[in-house]
Amino acid sequence: MSITKQLLESLAISSDEYQAILELLGRVPNELELGLFGSLWSEHCGYKHSKPLLKLLPKDSSRTLVSSGEENAGAVDIGDGLAIVFKIESHNHPSAIEPYQGAATGIGGIVRDIFAMGARPIALLNSLRFGPLTNSHNKYIFNGVVAGISGYGNCLGIPNVGGEISFSESYTGNPLVNAMCVGLVESDKIVKSTTGGSGNLLVLVGAETGRDGIHGASGLASKSFEDDRELRPTVQVGNPFLEKILIEACLEIVATDHVAGLQDLGAAGLTSASVEAAANGNGGIVIDVSKVPRRENGMSAYDVMLSESQERMLVIVKKDRMDQVNEIFGKWGLSTTVIGTSTSDGYAQLFEGDSLQAKIPVEILTDPPQYIPDSKVPKNLLSVQSYDLTKLPVNNLNPEELLLKVLKSPNISSKESVFQQYDHQVQTNTITGPGSDAAVLRIKGTSKGIALSTDGNGRYCSLDPLTGGMIAVAEACRNVSVVGGTPIALTDCLNFGNPEKPEIYYQMQNCIKGMVLAANTLGVPFVSGNVSLYNETRGESIYPTPIIGALGLLENFNHSVTGSFKNPGDIVVLIGRNQIIGELSSLGGSEYLEAIHGLNVGKPSIDLDLEKKVQKVCVQLIQSNLLSSAHDCSDGGLAVTLAESCISGNVGFQSTTNIIGSWEAALFGEYQSSVVVSLPSKKLEQLENICRQKNVPLTNIGILGGYTFNIKPYFDIEIADMKSAWDMGLINALSSK
Repeated sequence: MSITKQLLESLAISSDEYQAILELLGRVPNELELGLFGSLWSEHCGYKHSKPLLKLLPKDSSRTLVSSGEENAGAVDIGDGLAIVFKIESHNHPSAIEPYQGAATGIGGIVRDIFAMGARPIALLNSLRFGPLTNSHNKYIFNGVVAGISGYGNCLGIPNVGGEISFSESYTGNPLVNAMCVGLVESDKIVKSTTGGSGNLLVLVGAETGRDGIHGASGLASKSFEDDRELRPTVQVGNPFLEKILIEACLEIVATDHVAGLQDLGAAGLTSASVEAAANGNGGIVIDVSKVPRRENGMSAYDVMLSESQERMLVIVKKDRMDQVNEIFGKWGLSTTVIGTSTSDGYAQLFEGDSLQAKIPVEILTDPPQYIPDSKVPKNLLSVQSYDLTKLPVNNLNPEELLLKVLKSPNISSKESVFQQYDHQVQTNTITGPGSDAAVLRIKGTSKGIALSTDGNGRYCSLDPLTGGMIAVAEACRNVSVVGGTPIALTDCLNFGNPEKPEIYYQMQNCIKGMVLAANTLGVPFVSGNVSLYNETRGESIYPTPIIGALGLLENFNHSVTGSFKNPGDIVVLIGRNQIIGELSSLGGSEYLEAIHGLNVGKPSIDLDLEKKVQKVCVQLIQSNLLSSAHDCSDGGLAVTLAESCISGNVGFQSTTNIIGSWEAALFGEYQSSVVVSLPSKKLEQLENICRQKNVPLTNIGILGGYTFNIKPYFDIEIADMKSAWDMGLINALSSK
């Protein structure tokens, strides 16, 4: 058979990799066999450019039950015989091509990863990045993605409780759609994706197999794409109603003793599901592709094995339990098909009827090459880091106009118009929903709660990948800390451009190093994750954007707070800083520079030791019931943090502190490791004592009351005027021509 350059390109197999395949097999593979290699050696499945770096991430703690790379998702013990299973994953390129279906099937895929481990999905979050809404195509992508998330997620009956959205020119044509799902399971009933020994039955349940999604993992997710390529057939089409039935049926089936393993058909479809299950079972598989139910005529074995049709599960049924399994799935209106068996010989053997189509050792398929590319500092990095911030362009806006402009920028303004499309109260566990620093859910039957957040800042990472990686982890953990949760585990979705370019690999390498430093300092492991590379369009890369999902644990879900100011007369304290001083360096990578000056320059910074102390103090203060509110200082700086707390609580703020140095830097600089809290004056002494004992700086900055935001001589604005700007910023951007 002639192996064409076009076929190798469609599978993202390099000429060197093809030569390696020839040497490993000792023969020329046929097209189907090459397709198996293309899928399982793809960036999406094989992590060939990232695995050496991912090994650096801390993975274990006393709570870790299933760690990164072991199963479909990570699992951590939360006590009371319960575990949380969670993971974040990308569906970026599909969403660029077909925004609705790309986002919808991204939700479907991450949900299947969770219930494949026997966990009931209890929460969804999403972290989204788009190009500026001044571009009509970016608006089209934005609207389609949001509709896809709500259209699929709402049908499943899983609350969408949080996430974040931001905009930058670097995401034009290449949006980021990162979806996180969280599940709950009894800690001794976690299901593995394994064939479980020889002689078990490989059973397909769910949707029929079509041609949608072929080359999704090997092509669409493993190389850059251009506008003139016709890629729509590689985007899957979802059916959320079928997935809802699959959730219930699979959770019922794994509660029995009838199955040895369970695996979803996600990236690379039946290929990855069956071969990876065989690898986990230290065995092999025999599959007859002619038995796979199909919804299209004329499908080849290649089509069947590489299809990424949605809502399909591979159930590994024990030898003598098929009747019982059929009875349970039949009750849910689902048909099953036995397509093969597990073996002990270590081979993946694919037949079509009696005709052998492929035979390859499983260990070869699941051991892709690993690369450590050249690393090179991006050519403009030093110049943007050393930008002279004393020479910012002059603007004619007064301080109040500056604040209102930042508040209505799409990155800062309210996202309520988005999350009101999501059902975040279904299952009746949501204590704090979207729009807060982190979501809080109760764990029914216990006093416990969990806090969930996602975070990442591509601007920071583009200016200083090492520091940006540290900040991404720190802020995700800080978000759960300020609602009262102790961070106990992390998941990551690492979104970068083409790693074969030295400047991109430098970004990835240093972002991950920064993540390692922060996670080790804070003592929080990464238990799951996903890598999305080749995020480029027409040769232009996105910002390096590591997205971090954080899980926090509250021993008592009633001991949580939100960022909203609540009580006139409460004292407002800034934890993490002992004075309000404006250093121009704090403007590096800030929303202020972006919104006001159209610049992304400077060098962000963070003190990880201070960060750790601030987070621990926040959790202690909240669990001690001292605080009325707590809000993380992040995008937009102190002025925006205070304004958001005033707006959401409809309470005024009167400053009682002086500003030293640059007022713009003091109020809009994005100092890390800072939290704004409010509390009754009678509790102030306790707060001061705790902070002093923990060596955490603080400064009393004001008092709540009235209906204005007052920091003399800079601001004296009606809360209603700030609210109008903040509420309408995103809506106006979407409605503008």
